[in-house]
Amino acid sequence: MEYETLIIIPTYNEIDNIIRLISRIHQTVPAAHVLVIDDNSPDGTGDAVEPLTKSDQRVFLLRREGKLGLGTAYLTGFRYALERGYRYIFEMDADFSHDPGHLPAFLEAIKGADLVLGSRYVPGGGVENWPLWRQLVSRGGSLYSRVILGLPYHDLTGGFKCFRRETLEALGLDSIYSEGYSFQIEMTYRASRKGFKIVEIPIVFRERAEGVSKMSRKIFLEAVLRVWQMRLTIS
Repeated sequence: MEYETLIIIPTYNEIDNIIRLISRIHQTVPAAHVLVIDDNSPDGTGDAVEPLTKSDQRVFLLRREGKLGLGTAYLTGFRYALERGYRYIFEMDADFSHDPGHLPAFLEAIKGADLVLGSRYVPGGGVENWPLWRQLVSRGGSLYSRVILGLPYHDLTGGFKCFRRETLEALGLDSIYSEGYSFQIEMTYRASRKGFKIVEIPIVFRERAEGVSKMSRKIFLEAVLRVWQMRLTIS
């Protein structure tokens, strides 16, 4: 049986957000399936989601042994989606920084594209409640990556995306090596190098109201170095 849409949500200590987020997703796109990939959250995020998987056939949970990273979580989710025949596969944050209200626009845009990027930096997009330094890091990271990789897209570090299954099948998931921000850059760069049609749609990114940001200096520095590695090694 072929299912239409899977929304992949990695979690680590998101108990304050995840149940409300799943509810909001299903208010907006009732037929979508949601896959939560929890990295053994000490706050019990996985335990909170578990009952939903028994009462709602649209909700699924994968538990991992520990905090193994954003990139590997998404790769696990992508493989899950491809094995089960989903047509459209989303990346989405668990903390409400990605508004479920944007989902219908993604689903409309993916009809004419291979990858849809939710962009903060195109007309109609933006950020809310971010300090100036975060805005500079984000915009600077995207500009840096655009210049080195020769990409025309305005928001390369964002994590609100929708892939066609054919796009993921062609990217060679076993060859993807990045984490954090650089994972988002690498996925888009590989899709571009394969000649897939990539479009950006505006989103408004809202800083989390609950929980703690996962952004760190290590993640940022990795992205800076990985961009050069991508430029030199991905054909």
